[in-house]
Amino acid sequence: MIRLASPWMLLLLLLLVGAACWLWWRGGLRPRLKFSSLDLVKGTGRSLRTHLLGLPLALVFAASVLIILAMARPQSAWREHKRFSEGIDIMLVIDVSDSMMALDFKPNRLEKAKQVVKEFVKGRDDDQIGVVIFAVETFGLCPLTQDYATLDVFIDRIKLGIVDGGGTAIGMGLANAVDKLRKSKAKSKVAILLTDGENKGGKIDPISAAEVAKQFGVRVYTIGVGSEKGYVKIPNPNPYGRRFLDFESRLNTKQLTQIGEMTGGRFFHAKDGNSLEQIYAQIDQMERTKIEVNETHYFDELAHLLMLPALGLLLLALGLEQTWLRTYP
Repeated sequence: MIRLASPWMLLLLLLLVGAACWLWWRGGLRPRLKFSSLDLVKGTGRSLRTHLLGLPLALVFAASVLIILAMARPQSAWREHKRFSEGIDIMLVIDVSDSMMALDFKPNRLEKAKQVVKEFVKGRDDDQIGVVIFAVETFGLCPLTQDYATLDVFIDRIKLGIVDGGGTAIGMGLANAVDKLRKSKAKSKVAILLTDGENKGGKIDPISAAEVAKQFGVRVYTIGVGSEKGYVKIPNPNPYGRRFLDFESRLNTKQLTQIGEMTGGRFFHAKDGNSLEQIYAQIDQMERTKIEVNETHYFDELAHLLMLPALGLLLLALGLEQTWLRTYP
């Protein structure tokens, strides 16, 4: 980018234009001789030299324009950005037990959770994010990565039956996520645990897993999906039976709240798809990467690029006027 440090100097161009107009009206600077008659030279015509007698003056005006532009101090301006960020390492811990087929969320609990999680990932910047899924068993689906496009592909692959869905081992899922985060060098480590049930099975109970998370500085946000008690409809996998089955929903909000409080996180209750979207948006705002940007401005003076041609034009004008275009008197 080019800028002028002293643009007001361009007002001198108005004086230069005024001087040019005055000289044109006056007929030039050269002195003239009066003759009684020019009849003897009428048929001789004008030579190239005669046509170029005004060239030195034109060169002087051109040099003057360059000098005025140089006095306006043109500068080449550029900026240097230095970006420092404290990224957050986030593990998304997602329940894939059979109850996540419940139709109280559209199209169902799991598919809605996937949609919301993908939007959450899309809004992040400079963070490493990974995915752990769990039901009876737990599985590290995607390690911590900043390749959000690849992460999107892994989230799309989450489906019911990817692990044994006959139970909900919340403690095992959280412990797996903490294991992925414990060696992280990030200043902020977060696990976002989404489940629709109470802990059933697993070698590690949820409170023990929360204690381990606290030990390694992992903040846990827990999201309970669905109602605490009641029946919800899930598709019947038996094609010869009823189309839907009534499934008893049991959400242990007390335990999920305790996990959040123990680790410096928080419990959220999502009763429908809209509230689930709002919860992830709220966590997104609570856990933002700290970014510091230092911006330095640099300016390179360009006046010399104009002064050198101006000097050359003045020397050329002087040389022509004293040699080939010299006139008498």
